Amino acid sequence: MAPGIRLLLVDGLNLIRRVYAAQPGVDGPERAREGRDSSARSLQRAQREVAPTHAVVVLEGPEPTWRHRLHPGYKEGHAPMPEALGAALPEFREAFAELGVPSFELPGTEADDVIGTLAVKVAAAGGQAIILSTDRIFLQLLSDRVKVRDHFGKRFVDGDEVVRRFGVDAERLLDLLALTGDSSNSIPGVPGVGPKTAAKLLAAWGSLEAVLALAHEPAASDGPPRLTPTLARKLIAHADDARLARSLLALRTDLELGLNLRDLRRAP
Repeated sequence: MAPGIRLLLVDGLNLIRRVYAAQPGVDGPERAREGRDSSARSLQRAQREVAPTHAVVVLEGPEPTWRHRLHPGYKEGHAPMPEALGAALPEFREAFAELGVPSFELPGTEADDVIGTLAVKVAAAGGQAIILSTDRIFLQLLSDRVKVRDHFGKRFVDGDEVVRRFGVDAERLLDLLALTGDSSNSIPGVPGVGPKTAAKLLAAWGSLEAVLALAHEPAASDGPPRLTPTLARKLIAHADDARLARSLLALRTDLELGLNLRDLRRAP
């Protein structure tokens, strides 16, 4: 691995399900075929726009993952994949392969962690990683060498946009999500703490652990209370939930993938 590498990491199901949802008609094989062809065209466009030297589509490995073991309710209530779409996934992989882009999955491992590991390893070696996804979870990786691209918006998501959207920078995004929780994945946080409150707390005190520690400190007798008594009680009662949420939302970047970067090189 050497400088000059520009690796396109495609969040496979994020692309496929977004494209599939945009196809007209009821669920069925015909809709899946349309989704396959549209997904292939989307991948073609992404390669033209990004001009990577290497590329891979990362898909989900079979569950359960370490997150399910840590939190049995993880992703509880997620809408299942349409049957026709699930049956057609091998055809999606074939369509991507015809464009020179292999697909990869690791059993018991989410695509997010595979992407996180590849992105960090490439960046550490002096290359650049571009993550193609609309999932906010990847924004925690933003750096000079790790970029996140909104394929459907045809733009990169930068640090300034993270601050505008969430009220904190990318380095504090995990702490913010730990306080608010992530309802889309059935991850609890601190009840009653929304994004605005979490952003204000982190702006004032810097980190999740500092905020949780603050809840145990009595208010100064000669000044205003640092937290309202109600908020302090909630933070104390749900500190473990917040720490669990942070653990679940933090991407793994240290996986052993057994993947050779040479196999991901795009043909000229």
